[in-house]
Amino acid sequence: MSTIKKVFKNKEEMLKILFTLGMFLVFKICTMIPAVDNVELFSTDDSAGFIGIINSFSGDALRNYSIVALGIGPYITSSIIVQMLEMDIVPILSEWKDEGEEGKKKLSQLTRYLALVIALIQSIAMTFGMSSTIFQYGRTSFLGLMAVSITLTAGAAFIMWLADLITQYGVGNGTSLLITIGIVIAFPDSIKTLISDLTGTSVTWKTYLSGGLTLLLFFAILIGIVFMESSTRNIQIQYSNRPGASKFQGASDSNFPIKLNTASVIPVIFAATLMGIPLTIISYTGMSTSAPVGYAWLNQIFSSSALIGYVIYVLLIFFFTIFYTFLLINPQKTAEDLQKRGAYIPGYRPGYETEQYLTKVIFNTTLFGALYLVVVASLPTLATMLGASSAIEIGGTSIMIVVGVAIETARQIKTDVQDQKYAGFLA
Repeated sequence: MSTIKKVFKNKEEMLKILFTLGMFLVFKICTMIPAVDNVELFSTDDSAGFIGIINSFSGDALRNYSIVALGIGPYITSSIIVQMLEMDIVPILSEWKDEGEEGKKKLSQLTRYLALVIALIQSIAMTFGMSSTIFQYGRTSFLGLMAVSITLTAGAAFIMWLADLITQYGVGNGTSLLITIGIVIAFPDSIKTLISDLTGTSVTWKTYLSGGLTLLLFFAILIGIVFMESSTRNIQIQYSNRPGASKFQGASDSNFPIKLNTASVIPVIFAATLMGIPLTIISYTGMSTSAPVGYAWLNQIFSSSALIGYVIYVLLIFFFTIFYTFLLINPQKTAEDLQKRGAYIPGYRPGYETEQYLTKVIFNTTLFGALYLVVVASLPTLATMLGASSAIEIGGTSIMIVVGVAIETARQIKTDVQDQKYAGFLA
């Protein structure tokens, strides 16, 4: 409560918050502007898997095929690709990474250019692949399809610019906040649908039981995710004695925190993308009718609702969680940084032993985090099996994103208020 009072008393911070809310309004308006004749690409019940993830991140813009249907997705994909290439795969990118601010600017510019290329490829693939659904009035010329594709690419560029504005002049990370607001936008419609189900003409005691169970599971999941997202594994670190003025300073203790879920929701997105792209392509080729046996076989492999597909889905989440976590936390580099700063982990020599210990701890923590992600990603299916209403999609992935971004944004606001308070005191 004290932080909230400080925020309301701080004019500069309030202006940042109002600016961020204004950008949210601009984003919402853009999701309502169709790139072509206003059509609904798929119903709510069909918004699952890869397409459902993209649609939820775009604030329901994909379903309406608006000018910002791609959302911030191309930029996220581009960022991950560049981060992977920095791992000594492309030497020049590794050099840029070590050049400080100048290197960061080069990598940021490369990420944006790559995002535009990805956005153009995605928009062309989507527009040409779904032309029969998008163009209901026969306007399917090549130039017409390219015009829509370029419009969607321009919309993706506008969203990247909007995210930069929020990061620079608002509060929090613009990219994360736009993803979050895209998810939150769908909540009112889901609540409205649930209320409609509970007040309909064919309501029975089972309907009320299902609605109550839905709300109970929703709040239980919310509390669980808040706890898990705040959990860390702290590794004790000590600093060697350093001479200070005319006396020696004693060794100071500190902690190196490792989040339980360092990779966040990225592994789930990667796994769902790899599983969903083949089925999405197949669905537009007519294979379900031309080759029903082959389609059924592929559906068993790539559908997470089938046993084989679910096992593959889980294995992909584990793989990407471990891979992306070690991409973000490099044990070798971390051990070198600790040694340079005169820090060490009690019981382990600086250098190789510290690296091995960090690798073991990060791996064990990541395995637990991957299991947590599997449970979160499976929540919609588990909730339906328990009898929860389908009116509110208990998407643990979406809730995890909202909770994680909310925690980080709240921390930044608190830090900004404190920094300004100290600056004013020193002035």
